[in-house]
Amino acid sequence: MSMPSAKSRGSLVVVGTGIRVGSQTSPEATYAIRRAEKVLFLAADYITCRWIEALNQTAESMERFYVEGRDRLETYHDMVDCTLSWVRKDLAVCVAAYGHPGVFAYPTHEAIRRTLDEGYSASMLPGISAEDCLFADLGIDPGQLGCQSYEATDFLARPRQFDTASALILWQIGVIGVVGYKTTAEIWGPDGLRILTEVLGARYGSHHGVVIYEAAQYPVCTPSIQHVKIRRLPDARVTPISTLYVPPLAPARIDFEMVRRLCIELVAEDAAALGQDA
Repeated sequence: MSMPSAKSRGSLVVVGTGIRVGSQTSPEATYAIRRAEKVLFLAADYITCRWIEALNQTAESMERFYVEGRDRLETYHDMVDCTLSWVRKDLAVCVAAYGHPGVFAYPTHEAIRRTLDEGYSASMLPGISAEDCLFADLGIDPGQLGCQSYEATDFLARPRQFDTASALILWQIGVIGVVGYKTTAEIWGPDGLRILTEVLGARYGSHHGVVIYEAAQYPVCTPSIQHVKIRRLPDARVTPISTLYVPPLAPARIDFEMVRRLCIELVAEDAAALGQDA
């Protein structure tokens, strides 16, 4: 691929539409969709598709690249190739993706990387993610006890030294160990969920309470929040978009020596600011 000339004006902006159609899309993202010369999108529902198409008549869904049983990585590469093909036509391209466009979104990051490598301009605008909705709907402040976040298959395939004294969020628990695409709305990887149950039970205990969460896609709907014990995970209603929230098992140990050191330093700093001795 030859480098674009100095007169090339092709560009890419990737935006997030949020979880709830329209209402969670930022004005900046909406403007980017409207002004683009070509819009490509990935949406989770019919209404979002129609909304994007109404904003820009050039809008085209990339859902067609998903094929039953096909490796999802191959699908993602096709999406990236499609995006670059329009940028190379010197068009201002906008890719609109469900939720936050940079969260669990390999093709958007790869499209930006390749667009920049070829000398075109590319950027990403944030969107409201499922994690943002989870914090709000479950009343969680990740700043209180800390928060760890992993894709469920990766969490199992790469053994983690995770902290049971902090919150744990595991994404895509319904597709554990599944690399292909399926059209069913039911769980894709039940065997993987059983293995996850075994791993979590060994660290937290089988009776530790967890939450299976799915954000509401429409303003008139409510989120799906299931409170279950870890041992009951394989029997719970889990779909490809289910997220697992694992509350802390117990508070973390406090290092009182460190607390003492921090307090002394803070007192000294405050005194110095006031021109006094600590």
